[in-house]
Amino acid sequence: MSTVDRDQLTVGLAQIAPVWLERTATLQKVVDCCVTAAKRGCGFLAFGEALAPGYPFWIEHTDGARFESGLQKEIHAHYLDQAVQIEAGHLEPVTNVAKELGLAVMLGIIERPADRGGHSVYCSRVHIGSDGTIASVHRKLMPTYEERLSWAPGDGNGLQVHPVGPFHVGGLNCWENWMPLSRAALYAQGEDLHVALWPGNLRNTEGTTRFLAREGRSYVLSVSGLMRKTDVPQGSPARAMLERCPDVLANGGSCVAGPDGEWIVAPVTDIEDLIVATLDQRMVRRERQNFDQAGHYSRPDVTRLVVNRQRQTIASFSEQAG
Repeated sequence: MSTVDRDQLTVGLAQIAPVWLERTATLQKVVDCCVTAAKRGCGFLAFGEALAPGYPFWIEHTDGARFESGLQKEIHAHYLDQAVQIEAGHLEPVTNVAKELGLAVMLGIIERPADRGGHSVYCSRVHIGSDGTIASVHRKLMPTYEERLSWAPGDGNGLQVHPVGPFHVGGLNCWENWMPLSRAALYAQGEDLHVALWPGNLRNTEGTTRFLAREGRSYVLSVSGLMRKTDVPQGSPARAMLERCPDVLANGGSCVAGPDGEWIVAPVTDIEDLIVATLDQRMVRRERQNFDQAGHYSRPDVTRLVVNRQRQTIASFSEQAG
């Protein structure tokens, strides 16, 4: 393999709509995208925030803050039922295909973890290695605005980067990408390919992606979902929102910026698409000649970041023998 080949990685951004609030059908779409991406030469594939089983769009359109609302309880119960419980093997179709294809995958899920009792959900970013192992699960640190009526706040356990080809890949969910200390935690680990996961909408990606790339002197993939009224299945309790919501709730906006802050792929909107680009790690090395935020342009003697990566639980148990 030539030096040029060793420096390159072909990546895919899967801008797709979920089969909203239906876990199994949505994960099948994820598996199908993995197969297509591998055929197109991708070594890494990313999906949007909360894709499986979907973003809680109903909150804004069904008076989601009303206390003791029977409708909100019904939708929440359905959301829990369709959420992803990793311990139950729900992601095995994806991990199996990743291993079969030798494809690293980053996927946004609504996680229902057993280690927090199994009745709260977290907006999680899952990194799956090309060997099919789950390398890390990052639970969104702070749900944004009305999301707090549905999602619980996460912890620092998943603030990790992982090697993929010549790159060190990290990712954050939605507005976490605006949290400078969270970004710094990834920079400190050598991140040079950053994935910003979004539920969708050009307004989120157009203004931030190039800035994040320029700040990090890293490649940035902003990967978004789509959501339209037509993506709400018959029989979903969340169809109650259809009278008040627009025809398009999330219009995509997936894009790729280089470490110089310039577009490699400008934002793509309104269509389901697999966006493919080949990245060259030499561009990172070029741009860090004058700015390396965790290296020569840092002052750890003056300012340093402390990160708690302990997975948070409400109890620890000690069993005495005898």
